[in-house]
Amino acid sequence: MIQNRLYFFISLFINVLISGCNSKTEVDDSLIFRLNRYDNISSLDPAFARTQANNWVCNLMYNSLVKLDDSLQIVPDIAKSWTISEDAKIYTFTLRNDVYFHKNQIFGEDSTRTVKASDFEYSFQRLIEPEVGGAGSWVLNNVENFKAINDSVFQINLKEAFPPFLGLLSMKYCSVVPKEMFEKGQEEFRKHPIGTGPFQFKLWEDNIKLVFRKNPLYFEKDEEGNALPYLEAVAMTFLPEKHSEFLQLIQGNVDMMADLDPSYKNEILTATGELNPKYKHIIDLHKYDYLSTVYLCFYLDGNDAVDERLRKAINYGIDKQKMVKYMMNGVANVAEGGFIPKGLPGHNPEAGYTYQPQKARALIADYIEENEKLPVIQLTTVQEYADICEYIQAQLAKVGLTLSINVVPGPTMRDGKATGKFAFFRANWGADYPDAENFLSLYYSKNFAPEGPNYSHYNNEKFDELYLNSFKITDEKKREIIYAEMDKLMMEAAPVVPLFYDQTSIFLQKNVRNFHMSPVKLLDLTRVYKTK
Repeated sequence: MIQNRLYFFISLFINVLISGCNSKTEVDDSLIFRLNRYDNISSLDPAFARTQANNWVCNLMYNSLVKLDDSLQIVPDIAKSWTISEDAKIYTFTLRNDVYFHKNQIFGEDSTRTVKASDFEYSFQRLIEPEVGGAGSWVLNNVENFKAINDSVFQINLKEAFPPFLGLLSMKYCSVVPKEMFEKGQEEFRKHPIGTGPFQFKLWEDNIKLVFRKNPLYFEKDEEGNALPYLEAVAMTFLPEKHSEFLQLIQGNVDMMADLDPSYKNEILTATGELNPKYKHIIDLHKYDYLSTVYLCFYLDGNDAVDERLRKAINYGIDKQKMVKYMMNGVANVAEGGFIPKGLPGHNPEAGYTYQPQKARALIADYIEENEKLPVIQLTTVQEYADICEYIQAQLAKVGLTLSINVVPGPTMRDGKATGKFAFFRANWGADYPDAENFLSLYYSKNFAPEGPNYSHYNNEKFDELYLNSFKITDEKKREIIYAEMDKLMMEAAPVVPLFYDQTSIFLQKNVRNFHMSPVKLLDLTRVYKTK
């Protein structure tokens, strides 16, 4: 009841807010998109767009030079075109001249102005300044310098060629912000952030609600020439209980819910991953591939490092098809390829291990013949994934391996995998940018954790050579071939056990139209609308 009253008052507040701005007595509910985040927003500043929650709101408010489409292609955003030098180090962007910042009194009498190349120069400089303390400065680590050539041309010079660089620029860290907003420090921007995106900031009460209004100056139009976005407002609440979010969806108080929680997974989905028939008249289920690999990782440098034969036996000894079907209600893609997830160019379906228990037993027998007895292998995980690890434990017992499960808190897990405290642990890796290099960087020897993301401490000279050579190849198709070769080479040593490639389940009210979720899981409501 308390939550229903909360939604009633928030809805009433939003309607009054919008009505006041539009001089109307009532606002059509079909023009307002409502959603909940159970995790709070920590910042509306794109320099701090590190979490998914922050990325979602930043994607509503800001634009960058380039962006990703639903097929992971780099397409124009504020930059209408660009050129890349022959040595792949100089990127020159030509900007649109019809992109305006959200209206604000800081711009004086006109209340806004067009975006210029100098705004990107300022925004990039701000991103790397230590005093700002942003989370995304690493995006520009390979940048030698950047400058505005004139109002409409912006140029970036790289230290070394790096073909995935455009993908990095599509991240929300690289969004443009106006210099005027920071003349009195960071505080003013925190109170009233300004971007160029389809929605503009209206209200934020921490941990309670966040409201955006339609940006009437937004530059994008649909195929018929109609102004975007279609929606008048976006309202976000922050109920922390995932089960409460599910109830609000069923009661029609929110228009969407992202992902599943174990507390209601079996209630909303059938055993085969379909929407429970009793909810089909209320909501629709959409599944989208998400560029994330969930895996088990071996630490190869420790005294208790697991023998390669046993690592391969574990890969062969897990029936991942049944795991995804029965443990996850079918909401994932089975990882029988390599580490690069399905849907990302470079994915190699032939690089991995299929379920072959006879091969697992043969490898175990070979190990026993040399070492007389098997070790007990400890698998470390967090509570959320204990059930899947217990399934793996039962699977490996069938081929003769004894696995113990060590459940630890999240902070302990993060520290342990970074410092090599765990010989075998559950992990996942999601794409920061849409290039397989992002996944293969986990196996480059110069990236050993804790300084880098190579948690396994895998080390192979041939792999390193291919990795570095891939930076010199600008032809995407040729680079994909090298990526697939690297993935297969790494998987032959079995430093990891890929379990599944993630999917995102999106539950929508039946009147929501034109919704899409990108493979990097960014919320885009620019073309979404609701029928009455």
